Amino acid sequence: MIPFGSANGQPVQICPISGPGGLRAAVTPFGARLVQLWVPDRGGHLADIVLGHDTAQDYLGHPTYCGATCGRYANRIAGGQFRLDGVTHQLDRNEGPNHLHGGHSGFDKKNWQVADHGPHHITLTALSDEGDMGYPGACTLTTTYRFTEAGALRIDMSATTTRATLINMVNHAYFNMAGHDAGSVLNQHLQVAANHYTPVTKDLLTTGEVLSVADTGFDFRLPRPLSQAMASDHTLSDAYDHNWCLTAAQDHDGLHPCAIFTDPASGRSLTLRTNQPGVQIYVCGQMHHPVAGKGGTAYRRFAGLTLETQRFPCSPNHPQFPSARLDPGQTYAHAMEFTFSPA
Repeated sequence: MIPFGSANGQPVQICPISGPGGLRAAVTPFGARLVQLWVPDRGGHLADIVLGHDTAQDYLGHPTYCGATCGRYANRIAGGQFRLDGVTHQLDRNEGPNHLHGGHSGFDKKNWQVADHGPHHITLTALSDEGDMGYPGACTLTTTYRFTEAGALRIDMSATTTRATLINMVNHAYFNMAGHDAGSVLNQHLQVAANHYTPVTKDLLTTGEVLSVADTGFDFRLPRPLSQAMASDHTLSDAYDHNWCLTAAQDHDGLHPCAIFTDPASGRSLTLRTNQPGVQIYVCGQMHHPVAGKGGTAYRRFAGLTLETQRFPCSPNHPQFPSARLDPGQTYAHAMEFTFSPA
């Protein structure tokens, strides 16, 4: 483990893990977050493809959720309210009148505990008490990062509860396939296994509609540059911060295709599979002021892209959306699997 500053009055470390073919990553228990992910290009040259910061204090100073495990309910809940079993619960409101990514002190602000750490994996655990940010039930949380023998990075997030509650944990890594310090991702190519998306209001709250991606800037059924897709749709002045509804059939292991993200110049490409019904894609369109990143890099608009596999935003207030309810005796289990290849 390597010293990484302090958070919540406690020292913080980063923990390295490695995989085949030169793949390596670093994880910190602060926010159970991915700090580094080194991937080769077509010439075998490694680059760190996730945005982040150099110390735990820097993550506290820049609330962009870089690499974090977010929850209890990641994404937005309008008014910070939901009803469960006839009871209205008021959550912490940390984005104007709304609730975002679990509130001011969500899972991304916790000092998780290292339960197990080996050369190729790390497992982190945390507790979320009854009433934490307004949520019912006490939850036991686990996040595991693991390189498989086949060269995939798998992220597993799980939770159990003492009382009916909501759970929608996400990993909030920002990817730039040319390298975290390479500038804009708009010339990189995206493909998403989705025929529909959920539109949002000017406040980025989902309307409850499910619309076709056909003939819109949301159509990534075939790979296309982000810049080309954005230019085709006048509604995308601040680019993407939307949920896509994944449609692909499950593979034999219960995961289904989600997205492929490729940098044609370097040849780096990632393919993501998941067991979740949606994916939130955000391209830093609202990052109107530079953010100080790793190694003195200034992250600007469009510096990275998130692939936050998830339940749909505000699902407790839209009963037609997939449920985020978790009851005692059940286990919430969220899986993401990234594979990497030169393109």
